[in-house]
Amino acid sequence: MTTRTTNASGPLSAVAQRAVPYLPLGLLAGLGAVLAFLWKAPCRFGGVWNTGVGQFTNFCYTDIYPLFWAEHLNEGKIPYVDYPVEYPVGIGGIMEFARRLAGGDGVRFYDITVILMGISLVAGVLLMAALAGPTRRWDALWYAIGPAVILCAYINWDLAAGALALGGLLAWARERQYLAGALLALAVATKFYPLMFFGALFLLTVRTAKWLPFLKTAGAAVLTWLVVNVPVMLINFEGWKRFYAFSSERGADWGGLWYFFQTKQWGFLADADSLNTMAMAVLAVLLLGVAALALLAPQRPRLMQLCFLALAAFMITNKVWSPQYVLWLVPFAVLARPKWGALAAWQIAECWYFFSIWLYLVSRDPEHANLGIGDTAYFLSVWARLITIVVLMALVVRDVLRPEQDAVRQGGVDDQSGGVFDQAPDRLVLLPATK
Repeated sequence: MTTRTTNASGPLSAVAQRAVPYLPLGLLAGLGAVLAFLWKAPCRFGGVWNTGVGQFTNFCYTDIYPLFWAEHLNEGKIPYVDYPVEYPVGIGGIMEFARRLAGGDGVRFYDITVILMGISLVAGVLLMAALAGPTRRWDALWYAIGPAVILCAYINWDLAAGALALGGLLAWARERQYLAGALLALAVATKFYPLMFFGALFLLTVRTAKWLPFLKTAGAAVLTWLVVNVPVMLINFEGWKRFYAFSSERGADWGGLWYFFQTKQWGFLADADSLNTMAMAVLAVLLLGVAALALLAPQRPRLMQLCFLALAAFMITNKVWSPQYVLWLVPFAVLARPKWGALAAWQIAECWYFFSIWLYLVSRDPEHANLGIGDTAYFLSVWARLITIVVLMALVVRDVLRPEQDAVRQGGVDDQSGGVFDQAPDRLVLLPATK
């Protein structure tokens, strides 16, 4: 008599087997989300949101809670339709979703938003791990439980854009170009910075002549962006354009080098009337440098290296550099160069800045100035953050020029997150490698 055994290796079993290695990372990302929520306990449970500088001295400030009133969500007004919002439509959509569930309660609005952002963090960590590949998936710990991530997770809605951007890049890595374009467009419609990643894709397309995949992605992105933006534009164009007008009109603000230049009156760099022109010009120079590197490097750079360099250039030239912007850069800094030394130094600088900005804001209140810090201490943290990021950029550039030193390109690995670029031969080589 023979006994027939059941083969459990069906499609669902295969999916489960692939998912199991990511389970610990997902749990740790959930832990990071909870720790970020507990960090806000003095505000969320202690009530210091409503006590002026208490939200700064307890280091638990968030934009989410006060914007419930500032954007008139407490009155039941719909973003863009009834009131202009200073964010792209993706965030407006999240606001509206949370508003409908909050029932006029600002704390509940915050809690619902935190749940959504916590889910975004877990998703982003898993997506980052998938981009890193099976041998480096634990690099995603920097995003799951990194100290700067925990401190800054719920200041704003940035984690949603991060999950969408990482999802789009993973779709590109899996050669699903239409999905990649759609997700990246949704990321741009939530926060503007993922636009930089299209430049990285374009540069590697020029180098490899993989035009059809890029055009599919770009076409899907344009269509998706129009689908989510045009209806709002048609309903209330003035409400929709508030984000773009605000971005153009705002002056130098906290965290940016331009704020330092204006505070210290550094000659023409302090000229407020020329701020937009100077910021765009410096960004253009840096992006041209990234383009030159991409096209002149003897070996094609990895996609994540170019994404990191372009995004870092965008951040250091921005008119404002809020503490939560660290959430933009963590996944790409790690994917570009997963070596602990420089990353740890940068994270220390980001944490330093996090505490400095709130104490600096305390010092702006004459009644509590003795509890805060002055210009010198604050601007030291601004420069420390900038310098550590510039050092990271320099190290990535060195890895591009000397790929044998790239921690990722070991054991025959080329570009595990590059999609069609992985192992692709160069079609355009402006500076051939020398033996």
